[in-house]
Amino acid sequence: MIKTAAPIQKENMTDTTPPRRQSASRRFVLTTFGSFGDLHPYIALALELRARGHEVVLATHEIYRPIIEAEGIDFHTVRPDVLDFGEEAEFMKRVMDLRTGPKYLICELAMPYLRASYADLSAACEGADMFVTHPLAIAAPLVAEQRRAQGMAWASIAIAPLSFMSAYDPSLLAPAPWLRHLHGLGPGFYRMLLQMMKRTTDPWVKPWHQFRKELGLPPTTANPVLDGQFSPDLTLALFSPLLAASQPDWPPHTVVTGFPFYDRHGAEDSLDPALEAFLNAGEPPIVFTLGSAAVMAAGDFYTQSVVAAQKLGRRALLLVGRDPANRPLRLPPDIAAFEYAPYSQVFPRAAAIVHQGGIGTTAQALRAGRPALIVPFAFDQPDNAMRIVRMGVGRTLPRRLYIADRVAEELRALLEDTRYSNQAAAIGPQIQAENGASRASDAMEALLDWTSNVTVG
Repeated sequence: MIKTAAPIQKENMTDTTPPRRQSASRRFVLTTFGSFGDLHPYIALALELRARGHEVVLATHEIYRPIIEAEGIDFHTVRPDVLDFGEEAEFMKRVMDLRTGPKYLICELAMPYLRASYADLSAACEGADMFVTHPLAIAAPLVAEQRRAQGMAWASIAIAPLSFMSAYDPSLLAPAPWLRHLHGLGPGFYRMLLQMMKRTTDPWVKPWHQFRKELGLPPTTANPVLDGQFSPDLTLALFSPLLAASQPDWPPHTVVTGFPFYDRHGAEDSLDPALEAFLNAGEPPIVFTLGSAAVMAAGDFYTQSVVAAQKLGRRALLLVGRDPANRPLRLPPDIAAFEYAPYSQVFPRAAAIVHQGGIGTTAQALRAGRPALIVPFAFDQPDNAMRIVRMGVGRTLPRRLYIADRVAEELRALLEDTRYSNQAAAIGPQIQAENGASRASDAMEALLDWTSNVTVG
């Protein structure tokens, strides 16, 4: 049984060296909730753990089963599935609302499935040595807390810096971007603000507290949307320390791992021949993409992008997703549209990247060493955009101002001011040198080794 937290301290570093020794084979259950930006890091972790000889189960939405099983990873379905939410474009439009999206996601998409999710995750965790959770898997901390008392280790994950809501490094909050002007007021002001946020969101999670009581778990003031999502033993910050450095108010035993990368969807490492031909046919294009979530609420993003590229006289590549409404009817020869392409293969061949600021897309753009124009939609995207601007590798434009003339103006500044491209080119190799999946696996194995010693002792 785990008696005390493991002696893993906050760290702000990455390590590209392999582990010094092979840990004994363990069973890991990983769970995630959301879009590809939430799925891909977990696949990267699963592949690394499996390569080290561990048994790995990835528990998530049924819709992702083919991608996960194509990689030879064991899959366990967890309700809800994305298909349970109704017509995708409609619910994504509501999720991406700057002001009401978070409440809709928690109260109407996640919380109604709390008991079903708990049952699925509890079944998946049978015989597990470690449970690796996701910020939006609302039932996961309940499963982790119950089974932790039985000896199962728990590692929580922060996908993006916004997860920590630090008073020392304030995030840019999507519903209140004006708060960025108050950063100078210091940690005291932001602690007060975070308490206000907790009071606002506490009513959203009343069903979670009621279910805790039914499960016989002790009452808590923690909020699973905010502070209640983190393990007392290990939190993995799956992003680069260049994006956010460790802060005094982050959870104890946090390890900043660097980004874990995955984007091939079980496919061979080759591009669509038509896309390859387009990339080879001229100068590097501007790549326009909205990831895998915002792309379902694209509006006129791609239409405005085509006009902006034409105003600049630049080649452009549009990654438009599955919604046929995103694909412009007529495109000039120097602009091409494809549903999907692995960012790791496309971004390094871009002149610049225009994207929504999701953490997965942001990571790939940084690794490619290319400057970016970020058009945030919701959630962590405005905060990620702020950090990219702070790093000197990009610019940002509010969604409501995404009009061709303004887009062309921003892209002209991005492409003509060599400071952006130089800084991006300098940071790219540093991100490439990070091995987030390996670093995270080292930390998880270390926790299991420590808890084994405690149990034996």
